[in-house]
Amino acid sequence: MKWTEQFSEFRKKNEAKLDITFFICGFVFDAWMVAFPDEPLVILQQALYLFIIAMLIHYELLFRLEKWHPSNFAVKIWPYQNFALHFCLGTLLNVYSLFYIKSASIFSSAAFLFLMILMIFMNELPFVKKSTKVNLKVGLYSICLFSFFSIVYPLIFGFIGLVPFCFSVLSTLAILFVQLRSLRNLVTEPGLLFHAIFAPVVTVVIIFTSFFFLGLIPPVPLSVKEQGIYHKLEKRDSHYYLYAEMDENSFWDFGKTTFHAEPGDKIYFYSQIFSPGRISDKVIVHWFRKNNKGDWENMDKVPVAIRGGREEGFRAFTFKSNFDAGEWKILVETSSGAEISRLYFNVVKVDQAPSRTFKVLER
Repeated sequence: MKWTEQFSEFRKKNEAKLDITFFICGFVFDAWMVAFPDEPLVILQQALYLFIIAMLIHYELLFRLEKWHPSNFAVKIWPYQNFALHFCLGTLLNVYSLFYIKSASIFSSAAFLFLMILMIFMNELPFVKKSTKVNLKVGLYSICLFSFFSIVYPLIFGFIGLVPFCFSVLSTLAILFVQLRSLRNLVTEPGLLFHAIFAPVVTVVIIFTSFFFLGLIPPVPLSVKEQGIYHKLEKRDSHYYLYAEMDENSFWDFGKTTFHAEPGDKIYFYSQIFSPGRISDKVIVHWFRKNNKGDWENMDKVPVAIRGGREEGFRAFTFKSNFDAGEWKILVETSSGAEISRLYFNVVKVDQAPSRTFKVLER
C-alpha cells in the first residue's frame, strides 16, 4: 500500500482529532508570530487568511450541495481543505483573542472568549460538520471578519468609538452581501443560503452590536501595558520616577494592593497605554470607593488625552489628594464607555509609618 493511501486511511479514521490538532496549531503558530495590530504585514496576513477562509467555505457549501466538484489538481488537495480551514481560523482567532485580552478587563475578555470557545466546540460536533444548513464555520469566520474591520477602521480614522464600529458592521454585512450574490445563481434553494450564511453572520453582528452598546467589546487596538498606584511621582526630562511602597514580607515590591497613607499623602495612578501611531484619543480614569452599603461610589473621573506610537505605551497619570480609607477601584475606559482595565486596592490611613520604605521605578 502506498504511503498516500496509508495517510488517506489514517486521515479518515482520525479526522476529528486532526481537525482539532490543526486548529490548535493555528493558535500556537500565531501566538509565536503575533505582533502589534498596526503592522502592515500583520494586516496583510489577516486579509489573506480571511480570503482563503471565504473561498474554502464557498466551495465547501457548493460541494456539499453537489453543485461543484473538484477537478484536475484540486482533486488531490480538496480532501485536506478542512485542515487548511481550521488552521486559518485557529490563527485568526488566536490573533484576535490576544488583541481582545490585551485591550480589556478580565470581565470583557471572558465574555468574548466564552462566546468564541462555545462556537469552536459546537463546530466540532459531528452533526454540525455533516449539515448543509447549519454552518458554524461561517459564524467563526464572521467573528474574524468583524474583528479584522474593528482593528482596521480605528487605524484609518485615528480614533475608536461609534463611527469605526458602524463602519465595521457595514463592511461585514457588505462582504456577506457579496458572498450571497456569488452563490445565488448556483444555489436555487434560498433557505439553504439563509441558514448557511445569512443567519450566522447576522447573529454575530447582532451579538457584537449588543456587546458594544453594553460596553463589553474590548477597545482594540488600545491596551494598558502597565498600571499601578504609587506614593510619589516625579518627571525629570523624559523619564518618570515612581515611588512604590515595599513590603518586606511580600514577594512583590511594587504595584501594591494596600496603600498606607500618611497625612498629606497623595495617591498616584500611573499607566502606560499602548496605541498605534495613527491613533490619538482620550480615555477616562474613574476613581471608585466602596461605601458603607457595599456599593461602588464614583468619587472622581479624569479625562486623559493619549497619543499613539510609543511601543511601551503612552505614559499617563492622575492623582487624588482627598480620600478616605477603605476599598478603592480604578477603571480606565474609552470615551465611549468601553473598559480597558481596572485596578483594586485598599487604603489604610496611618499617623506615621516609620518602617515604610520605597522602591523607585524609572519609566
